[in-house]
Amino acid sequence: MGQTGSKTNFRQAVIDLTSKPSKPGDDLFWEQLWSTENVQKASDIYVLIPTTDIRQLRDENPNNLATLCFKAIEKLQEARDNPSTIKQTKVINCVRLLTRILPYMFEDSEWRGYFWSTIPNSDSQIPLASCLLGVLSDLLFCLGFTISKNENGPEKVDDLAQIDSCEYIWEAGVGCATRPSSTAQMDQMSNVSDGQCTSQQLKTDTSFLYSLLFSIQYAPMIPAMGMGMPYNYLLFSDTREPLVEASLQLLIACLDRDSAPKTDDSGYADNFFIHFLSRIHRDEDFEFMLKGITRLLQNPLQNGYLPNSQKKVCFHQELLVLLWKCCEYNQKFLMYVLKTSDVLELLVPILYHICDARNDQSRVGLVHMCVFIILLMSGERNFGVRLNKTYLGKAPIDIQAVNGGSHADLLILVFHKLITTGNHRMQSLFDCLLTVVVNVSPYLKSLSMAAANKLVHLVEAFSTPWFLFSSPTNHHLVFFLLEVFNNIIQYQFDGNSNLIYTIIRKRQVFYQLGNLTTDAGSIAKSLAGRKTKGARSDIVEQLKSPTASNAPELIDVPAPPAVAGLAATPLIATMTEKLPTDSTPTAAEDWVASSEWAEAWKAKLPLQTIMRLLQVLVPQVEKICIDKGLTDETEIIKFLQHGTLVGLLPVPHPILIRKYQANAGTNHWFRTYMWGVIYLRNVDPPIWYDTSVKLFEINKT
Repeated sequence: MGQTGSKTNFRQAVIDLTSKPSKPGDDLFWEQLWSTENVQKASDIYVLIPTTDIRQLRDENPNNLATLCFKAIEKLQEARDNPSTIKQTKVINCVRLLTRILPYMFEDSEWRGYFWSTIPNSDSQIPLASCLLGVLSDLLFCLGFTISKNENGPEKVDDLAQIDSCEYIWEAGVGCATRPSSTAQMDQMSNVSDGQCTSQQLKTDTSFLYSLLFSIQYAPMIPAMGMGMPYNYLLFSDTREPLVEASLQLLIACLDRDSAPKTDDSGYADNFFIHFLSRIHRDEDFEFMLKGITRLLQNPLQNGYLPNSQKKVCFHQELLVLLWKCCEYNQKFLMYVLKTSDVLELLVPILYHICDARNDQSRVGLVHMCVFIILLMSGERNFGVRLNKTYLGKAPIDIQAVNGGSHADLLILVFHKLITTGNHRMQSLFDCLLTVVVNVSPYLKSLSMAAANKLVHLVEAFSTPWFLFSSPTNHHLVFFLLEVFNNIIQYQFDGNSNLIYTIIRKRQVFYQLGNLTTDAGSIAKSLAGRKTKGARSDIVEQLKSPTASNAPELIDVPAPPAVAGLAATPLIATMTEKLPTDSTPTAAEDWVASSEWAEAWKAKLPLQTIMRLLQVLVPQVEKICIDKGLTDETEIIKFLQHGTLVGLLPVPHPILIRKYQANAGTNHWFRTYMWGVIYLRNVDPPIWYDTSVKLFEINKT
């Protein structure tokens, strides 16, 4: 009854706030709104202050709303100025209240400038927003509240603004080797304060960035030896996971380079979070970051002896965005990742997410994010070299067994599965996928038979006349694949007998491509009957079979309406240093294939190396098959293993690596994806639900 009565009092205070003039000096009235008796948890705020009341307060009683914000900030200031006597629950309730009402204030253009006005009845010219964020950043490092007391430090601190950044920090890790203890109350305050900060206004310092980075050392409850029993996460409350999730979301938002308006005159011209992140350089710090991200990304892949006995974390998308930003802003970190075999520990969970989400339209952005990360890493030689390490096959990835193959085989098999059985919205990724394979191909020492078959199958699919003539850019896919074969033949011939055998066995595919007719009549005949779009299920079925007799139709099927979250996929030509082999412009609605256009790119097809290989090896293979009566491909492959093309092939071409290059289009895509993830992950409490705050765009085409 007591708790019900307290909530009734709180509800009545809200009604009075929306309907009656308030008295700024009536401390008893304002105290009801953050009293520990009236509010015990965040959900109480969202239930007892409905949307209609907030909008009514904003539109009909603006003075009360302004006073409410000021009183809440004043309460936080009081706690900051007197940390030794801080009332923790009241501070948390003030933050909860501000979190609830702020989104609705920013709906109205007239209110957006409120927090950049000066503090009422004060001589200070500091904007209210700067004051709020400064107070919150101080409270995030409050001794005994959000951080634990240091055994060698003082028992209390009277001025939080003067604390030592190195002495007071959440966790051990980057720049700090001593790990402080933690409590559920500390986690809760850090969590609710995180939601109020942005990189533009926060009092930026290394301690805050490092504290956010420390969240990646979180270890879910694991039923391993010495770490508890199976299903322990069902028996005990985990206060760390919400803090880790909020910290990751705040961190990736703060690392958004272009979040500040171009006309911003607030004085925050530089993003200090990016600055400090780019300055991290110690190997031990890189090791901490890499192992933390890797361990959490591998969490969905780990299986206990009992089903669902281990807790699964759900913030892998935030981790992937963080990994991307760490690699993009700190090249030394990227080089550290690629010089160790730990990069494969990152690659496997990324490939797992690609395969697992390929048919889920709600996770299209996740697949794009994974592919872009692999594209970024593939621009460095070390990544291709590391792919030759044997894959042990422990991850639950839904692909054909690699059978002791390499991580390169795993990569190719997953990419082939995405191309042939993925959601239709994945077609925009085909160029990216093949660019990755091109980048690593000069370093692949021994592809498995399964991987070799998949690559040749893609050539067979993409070289059909109708597909080549149906778009001004489709032939780029064939150029990419031919470049893959040329790289392997020229630089890794000795160990790739499986691929050489597959090329010989499917040599008609390359003969037909070399003899492609490009006159106007042949083009019209190839396109005849293909003007209507067929069902995509038929296309997928044709692509599934490497021996399909009919040409697979790779067409653009209209997406269902109102798909949330993503901007258009950036073109590979804008994402990499090097343009594709042909510089044909992107498709236009009124574009029609012409004989001159087709002949221009056909003349540039890099078929010389493959044709020379076939010219030399096909007669040798046919002869040994006749002489020895061979019918088993194993014997033929053994013969090819001892073959050589030294002095017989054209002069080796220089290795061309297409490295990722940041640009406005890709930055826009990442920003849209990031805010879409943050929005969809914050449904409890529903911070932005039923508001008009625009965090990302909705695609309706």
